[in-house]
Amino acid sequence: MRIVVCLGGNALLRPGERRGGRLQDGNLERVATALAPLAHEHELAITHGNGPRSLAPAPPDVGCAEAQGVIGTLLVRALRDALPGRRIVSLLTHTLVRADDPAFTRPAGRGRLPVPDPEVVLEADTVRELLDLGTLVLCGGGGGIPVVAARSNGALRGVAAVDKDLTAARLAQDVKADFLLILTDVPNVHDGHGTPHQRPVLDATPSELRAAHYAEDSMGPKAEAAARFVEHGGLAAIGALDAAYDIVHGRSGTLVRPDLPVA
Repeated sequence: MRIVVCLGGNALLRPGERRGGRLQDGNLERVATALAPLAHEHELAITHGNGPRSLAPAPPDVGCAEAQGVIGTLLVRALRDALPGRRIVSLLTHTLVRADDPAFTRPAGRGRLPVPDPEVVLEADTVRELLDLGTLVLCGGGGGIPVVAARSNGALRGVAAVDKDLTAARLAQDVKADFLLILTDVPNVHDGHGTPHQRPVLDATPSELRAAHYAEDSMGPKAEAAARFVEHGGLAAIGALDAAYDIVHGRSGTLVRPDLPVA
């Protein structure tokens, strides 16, 4: 089975660790240990967030490229240790967004960047070819380097940001993946998160996920990414990094299943 794994920023942290710090060796080993059993049985493309990392300030698109390089090389080393003999590559990728995306004109809030929808991962064909050859591919870090194309000549220009979860869903469609696995620091999506009535959601449809109106800065993009991929004919699930193998085999996490057709 071909699986796109989306590592959320929180999946690269342990409880109590802060974003923006250094990525610890123990966390890298934890990622490799969690994903190695899947890699033995399936084709994997792995995407990741932009942090934690320690880099000098840079324009957002350049910062994303730096993060892809730093986190990519560290994850490649950890995965090589866990998967001796496996071909593994980290690929710098660009994500094309529309210059007229409404996000560019919508207020993003203080200190936040506009986050347009991904249109296409420009290197998706290369990722698919590498997967066909049995290579484990790290790509789409931070959602990919966000760019727009000039109408006159197609020249690319960097922009602020793009959502990593939605990019993972777009990539999963483009490489003809069977499964989108979104990994974070919680075992399930929850209804009533943070309230006395909080309960785990074991399975949900795209419509049910959208009706829950999850927070845009946490579970919302993950739920939307899973919903989009399932609506395009795939399977998706959301859950904890350490349970990655069990999630794919239906023993953990929140499974996203298709809406039933209207009679």
